[in-house]
Amino acid sequence: MSSTVGGMKNVKIFVLYLMENVGKPLDFVTLNDIVMQTDYIMYLDFAEAFHKMLDDDLIAEAGEENGDTVYEITERGRNVAEMLHSDILSSILDKSLAAALRYLDFKKRGIEGKCESHRREDGRYDFSCALLERGEVIYSTTLVVDSADRANRMKENFRDRPEVIYRGVHAMLGGNMNFLFDN
Repeated sequence: MSSTVGGMKNVKIFVLYLMENVGKPLDFVTLNDIVMQTDYIMYLDFAEAFHKMLDDDLIAEAGEENGDTVYEITERGRNVAEMLHSDILSSILDKSLAAALRYLDFKKRGIEGKCESHRREDGRYDFSCALLERGEVIYSTTLVVDSADRANRMKENFRDRPEVIYRGVHAMLGGNMNFLFDN
């Protein structure tokens, strides 16, 4: 177990806390995405905890949305989250919930990210990325990078967390340099 919040019990509490406070059923992928918004939980720990929470009736299937099974916290899960959430620092829970809600807002707005890279004549690469909200460009940039590896890592990062990049650019251009030190 390598998650920052500790053992399996704390991983379950963390996930239940987020589910309780998000307040709506989520599919596995979205739940995983909101849990991964901070680096407090490792994916393998989340996946293991998810199945144990299903088996322990802490979460349950709540139907389908867009062809995906969605899950909700059960009454038993609410009780566990309420009684034990103090086992995890409140600052960790607060920061994680804020990140999860930002992520869900970005997804709800229908913002999609696009990125690509192309080799330049001088051997470097142009990395371009854009965010579109309902087809309209709301953010676009191109960076020149030194290698295909760096461009590929940037594409992967942009695809994984476009809302973090968008928020970061806004913060930096708005003069909020503290953003660099906050997760």
